[in-house]
This record gives sequence, C-alpha cells and structure tokens, in this order.
Amino acid sequence: MMSPLPKKPPIIVPAIDTGQGHIKPVVVMFSAGEASGDQHAANLFLALKQRRPEWLGIGMGGAKMAAAGIDIRYDSSRIAVIGVIEVIKHYPEIRSALALMKRLLRDAHPDLLVCVDYKEFNFKLAAYAKSIGVKVLFYVSPQVWAWRRGRVKQYGRVIDLMAVIFPFETAYYEAENVPVRYVGHPSVDKVKPLRGKSEAMREFGLSADKQVVGLLPGSRVNEIKRLLPVMLAAAQALQTDFPGLQFILPQAPAIPDDLLSGYLRQTPVAVVVIKNQPYDVIQCCDAIMTSSGTASLEIALLGIPMLICYKLSPITYWLGRLLVKTPFIGLPNIIAGKPVIQEFIQHEASAENLATEMQRLLADLGYADAMRSELAAVKRRLGPGGASKVMAELVLEMLA
Repeated sequence: MMSPLPKKPPIIVPAIDTGQGHIKPVVVMFSAGEASGDQHAANLFLALKQRRPEWLGIGMGGAKMAAAGIDIRYDSSRIAVIGVIEVIKHYPEIRSALALMKRLLRDAHPDLLVCVDYKEFNFKLAAYAKSIGVKVLFYVSPQVWAWRRGRVKQYGRVIDLMAVIFPFETAYYEAENVPVRYVGHPSVDKVKPLRGKSEAMREFGLSADKQVVGLLPGSRVNEIKRLLPVMLAAAQALQTDFPGLQFILPQAPAIPDDLLSGYLRQTPVAVVVIKNQPYDVIQCCDAIMTSSGTASLEIALLGIPMLICYKLSPITYWLGRLLVKTPFIGLPNIIAGKPVIQEFIQHEASAENLATEMQRLLADLGYADAMRSELAAVKRRLGPGGASKVMAELVLEMLA
C-alpha cells in the first residue's frame, strides 16, 4: 500500500460575519476519482463561486480541483485505475479512501455531496451520505445504456438528482421515476485550442507541407503500456508509404516522463511530445490514433478523422464481453448510433490494422471528409455547451 497522506486537521467550518450575526457558510463536498472528474468538478466549483463566493468546497480530487479552491482531503490520482485486475491490486488503497471520505462526510456534514463519475466508489459514498441525511447530486451517469440497466433503480435509492451529460440518458431514469436533468457535455466548453493552427504548428516544430498523425494512447499508465507500443509499430509501418510523415503525442499529466521516453527510445520513429496543450496538438493533426473514452469525443469536437483502439487485461475483456450490451465503445459512435469511426479492440488492435486504417484516412480524401461530416453531426447533438453553469444552477436549486 502507498504511504499515507499527511494528516489534516479536523473540518472546522468558520462562521461568516454578515453584519447581522454570524452564520455557518454552505459547504459542498466533492468526490472525483479520475482526471476527467477532477476537471469537471473544478469547473463546476468555479462557476458556483461566481454566484456564491462565500461557499466552501472540500473533498477528494486532484490538482485542478485544488487550483479551483476546493480543499482536497484525498489525492484521487492514487486510485485512478480501470479494469478488474487493476482495481483488485489497488483495493486496499481504494477502501482506505472510501473510509476517509465517509469520515469526512460525518465530521463536516456538508450541505450537499456532489459525486463526479467514478461510479462504484461514489455509489457507496452516496449511500452513506443519504444514511446520515446529506443530499446527493450525482454528476455523469453510469453507462446504464451499455450494461446493468438495473443500476438505475439502485442509484435512485441513494441520490437526490442525477445530472446526465448525454441527451439520450434521461429516458432511462425517467422510466424508473428517478429525478434526472440533462446538463450538456462539459467537453463542449473545455475543448478549445489556446492558439490558431498555424501558430501551434510553428510552436511545435511541425512542417506545414507534411501530414501530421497524432498518437493518443491514453491518460493512464496501463493504457500507455498496452497501446503505445502498438501505435509506434503502426507509425513505423506508415513511414514506408508516407515519407516525411510527422508524429505528435500530447502527454497526459498523470503519465511520467520516463515511461514515455522508455518506449520512444526503442523506436526509430521521431515523435514530438507536448505537455499540457492537448487541443492545440489535436488541431494540428490530419488524422489520429486514439484510445477510447473522453479523448475520442474531444477529437470529434475538433473534427479530426481518427481510429479508436483499446486493450484490456484478458479477464476484464472477457467480463466486458459478457456484460456490455452496446455495439460500440467509442463515444462518437455511441452518440451517432452507428460506426462513424473504426474501432479496433483487444486482438484487433494490431499494428497492421492500425496502419491500414490510417493509410486510408491520410490518402482517401473522400473517406476523411465523410468522417468529418459525421463528426460535425455528433458535435451538434451535444448542444451549445454551458454544462458547468447549468450544474451550478442545479446546486443552487437543490440548496435553495
């Protein structure tokens, strides 16, 4: 088990002098277990503080939440794992985190608990919150449309409101009379390059007259280990047919430098690695190899042709085959309701298959343009954005 975090003092909520007496400020507790949840919670709290600057935020999360002003009592990067085997390996740490968060709920007794994604952990935390009389707002629904639809009723018993980020999700909760609200997808607001494409190309040392392929192997260490070697092998094969092809990789914050450099030293392919500018990197690409998950949706929002690949541990993949009912794993395909993007899962995620699909994306302009058109339709389905502001209004509504 990892070494414990330094102990913080007990929660003491200071009273605020309003000029008409001292009052206890509103305390909102957050629980986010992964990088995307950390970002969503941070954006929500920033939007909330614009309306109620005196309100306090505490809980579990990462650097983004801390920067937004939330008092982080547990660093969620320590338990940001996916897959059955990975969860088993980290179970003692996950159990300790849950116990800590329950104590925090009991001691601080916040006015509201906002659970952001991280489904199984937050389900248990929400159940405890309800048992001690704390209201619960769950942000980002479990994928009930893909597997275990019976979870809708289970979640309905431990939450006060479910905030969903895809418009088609509301029907599953309404059918079971569980309070639900569609708030929009937070990525619509988040996915904004910091500079124009030409400026970014110059900044990254990319030639404007050569095509660029993006490598997005994931934001977790296990994803890098499983996907990056395959992507690099595909990139090496592509260089035969596309001399001068350029490769770029946006490094996720949680990925250590030495992990990436270890793989890059073993390949003859030159890869430009860029930190902390994922959307500037994506917009520079003519096509992208990406893992599934939020990254594929962010690429879709920027309209870049792509392929999706993913590998899991054999046990996790076997269980997934038994349980998951949706025909797709890529969010753009799920939203479109059809195979807009080619998916290569488990044994199909081979260097040969990835290279063949990338060749088509780079050489067949009609094929790439048709995909861009479909991705534009996916973006329209997600609406105009403003999810964090809508979430802030929901919080105010629940605590009115």
